Amino acid sequence: MKTIKKWLYLALFLVLIYYIFIANIDITLIVLASLYVAFRVYKIYARKRLIKTARSKETFSKSELGLFIALVAKVAKADRRVDELEAELIGIMFDDISKVFPQKERVRAILKEIFNEEKEKHDDTKEIAEALNKLLGYGRFKRKQYMEFLLQLAFVGNGVNADEERVLHIIADALNITTSEYDTMVSRFETMFQNQQQSMSLEEAYEILGVKQEDDMNSIKKIYRKQVRQYHPDLIASQNKDAAYIEESTAKMQELNQAYDIIKAER
Repeated sequence: MKTIKKWLYLALFLVLIYYIFIANIDITLIVLASLYVAFRVYKIYARKRLIKTARSKETFSKSELGLFIALVAKVAKADRRVDELEAELIGIMFDDISKVFPQKERVRAILKEIFNEEKEKHDDTKEIAEALNKLLGYGRFKRKQYMEFLLQLAFVGNGVNADEERVLHIIADALNITTSEYDTMVSRFETMFQNQQQSMSLEEAYEILGVKQEDDMNSIKKIYRKQVRQYHPDLIASQNKDAAYIEESTAKMQELNQAYDIIKAER
């Protein structure tokens, strides 16, 4: 009986679709035109919102992206230093964010200014994370995604130290990330980190970076940076991707970083 009812509902739905969009062409054209107008209005609204956000450092620092960059600064400088790969990834993140704004260079300069200011402050992490939490509303996806990015930044080098862990816990609590959710995220990153700690030969390191033993260190560094740029997780593009996207990128970053460190040590 349930199966028959399901097919009856489906048949009714198809009849309605036929009547509205095929038999009545006028309604079809009106619907399509309305969707187009709505899309154009949304694009205009989104562009104006971006322009308003980038009006000054003050307005940007209070926006969702500005607050997130401030938290990136807290995590990156938690151990009192920003290592080479962290700096590279942060610079690429600036590029990813600024490219969606009309004034790219201006926005990039603002992002850098926010980062440089916030990395020197160590007592406002909770307040910044709470401000971001308020802007995010009730959705869970973005909270987890931002937390994944911060964990990626912490793990991508040589794992998470006590200072970084303390800052990450403060941020997770303020973003209403449950203990279970946070532990699950950390566990996945720790598993990847442990897998990457396997011994890598010098020959494998050259092969992973796609360089030759006769290449000079400057050339190797350029290729390393190019590889990092290619495999990094794009903060903006990742809006429609799941956690596996960031995890896979982190694993690749760790592999590239390990290969680069082995070659540097040998030189």
